[in-house]
Amino acid sequence: MNPVRSSPIKKSSASAKNSLKTEKASNGMNILVTGAAGFIGSNLTDKLLEKNERVIAIDDFNDFYDPKLKEENIQGALKNPNFKLYRGDILDKALLEKIFKENSIDVVCHLAARAGVRQSLKDPILYEEVNCLGTLNLLEAAKRHPVKNFVFASSSSVYGLNSKVPFSEDDPISQPISPYASTKRAGELMAFTYSHLYKIPITCLRFFTVYGERGRSEMSVANFTHRLWEGKELIVNGDGTAKRDFTYIGDILQGVLASIYKPFSYEIINLGESRVVELSYLISLIEKNLGKKAKIKYLSPEPGDVPITYADINKAKKLLNYQPKVQIEEGVERYVKWFLKKMAKRQ
Repeated sequence: MNPVRSSPIKKSSASAKNSLKTEKASNGMNILVTGAAGFIGSNLTDKLLEKNERVIAIDDFNDFYDPKLKEENIQGALKNPNFKLYRGDILDKALLEKIFKENSIDVVCHLAARAGVRQSLKDPILYEEVNCLGTLNLLEAAKRHPVKNFVFASSSSVYGLNSKVPFSEDDPISQPISPYASTKRAGELMAFTYSHLYKIPITCLRFFTVYGERGRSEMSVANFTHRLWEGKELIVNGDGTAKRDFTYIGDILQGVLASIYKPFSYEIINLGESRVVELSYLISLIEKNLGKKAKIKYLSPEPGDVPITYADINKAKKLLNYQPKVQIEEGVERYVKWFLKKMAKRQ
């Protein structure tokens, strides 16, 4: 059985929710975004700045992928007086203490992590350190400097070899098959502990295969698009029938923003499109939008890969009024247009 079940909002959290709305309406909040220069983090930062919130950002600009891309992601934010950037690591407890002391943090949105299933097989210790200890460092800081809300980015990977579809938050989480998945589940469990012991309102969001503008280069939509544009063959692990619940970045942001402004005592919530798409169909959409035919090299499935991800989003709809709007056809078209515009500027 799943050892932790999410719990509904308590009256104390309801009052916290009202205070967040009141403060937001007056002079904005101080929102700490970890991993703020990354794919989801930079897009979220831009949305928060549009809402006149003050974003306190931390990112270590590591070389998991080209740090120059992260620098590009935050160029707009750097021009905004409501944006404050700390270049550093969430493993640096002294830096986190400095951030919390120098800024009256209202909300933590913890997106920073070592991401990717396959990469975690190569360096599991690094993943444990960043994803587990880094998360614990932030929870400790939030304990010492109480916040009104703490949003933690988890992953659909925690479901592992789940035999039931779609995946529901109440399904047993007993078969994670990668170090990445295990570290994300560990983060959820530690978050429950801190919510229970120290009354920190915490929401854990399980993201399902996020794609879109600024997407990381190793992720399927970005990787296939770039390789096809360059005329290189696409590398597919498996026979192309693996199914994923691809979720457009704009829809993910809708759910994250709703979570920021609506604290719960402790909840785990799926954020997905709730539609299953085969990799072969994804490739056909990219071909259509680029006007090119792909050459595909099929390899054996990688350890850690799962055959399907599929989100049950009824809980997100109920608690967050979450309504994903961008289907894969429109999302891929948007991404390819953005990608081509970006490449044109570099030429």
